[in-house]
Amino acid sequence: MRINNCPAVISGGGSGMGAATAKLLSQLGAKVTILDIDLNAAQKIASEIQGNAIACDITNSESVEIALEQARKLHGPAKICVNCAGIVRARRIINQQGVMPLQDFREVIEVNLIGTFNLMRLAAADMEKIPQQDDTEERGIIINTASVAAYEGQIGQTAYSASKGGIVSLTLPAARELAAFGIRVMTIAPGLVDTPMLQKIPAEARAALIQNIPFPHRLAKPEEYAHLAVHIIENPMLNGEVIRLDGALRMQAR
Repeated sequence: MRINNCPAVISGGGSGMGAATAKLLSQLGAKVTILDIDLNAAQKIASEIQGNAIACDITNSESVEIALEQARKLHGPAKICVNCAGIVRARRIINQQGVMPLQDFREVIEVNLIGTFNLMRLAAADMEKIPQQDDTEERGIIINTASVAAYEGQIGQTAYSASKGGIVSLTLPAARELAAFGIRVMTIAPGLVDTPMLQKIPAEARAALIQNIPFPHRLAKPEEYAHLAVHIIENPMLNGEVIRLDGALRMQAR
């Protein structure tokens, strides 16, 4: 898909991988709208790229519908949708405080998995109405964000791993269903990325995690996620697949 002049929506675009993707797509000529529950963060990035920022709770159907309607009025229906919004909660099923509250598990699933699906389904409904590109018959591309935790979840990551595993599992059936409309679905599964989410981890723990990354022997940069997203958008044969972005990392149990 050609990126120049292409309307794009990015959830979680106020920071981290979403912000890096918003910046790169804007540099390549896309008309970017950032969706984020933190409107101030979204506005900050939007002001840097002459884009637009809309407050949006991806777990709420009405909130996403309103956000997409506003984005549609600005630039037309989005041909590019990148799902970067997500949360991390570390908690063992049973610890010294007792059993994990069901609400803790539910909240992670609600944001990471159901929120991703919510934006994907509504963005796809908009894309389905877009005239197909003459040369590719393509109407749109949806890129979701999973994690290597979908495959090698660590102790304390039951909720997070389940949420990201769900994103991995829905990639192929979603791509098969939306193929009828000329819409592709891809997923990126990052490893350890230097984002605000990971920066909350103590320096000693971060250093220990980096020791497990074979090469490059460092944290991934948010810009590297963005570059992969751009390649996925521009390569029409990439569909229904999950791509790990992890430097050959395989997470240990703890």
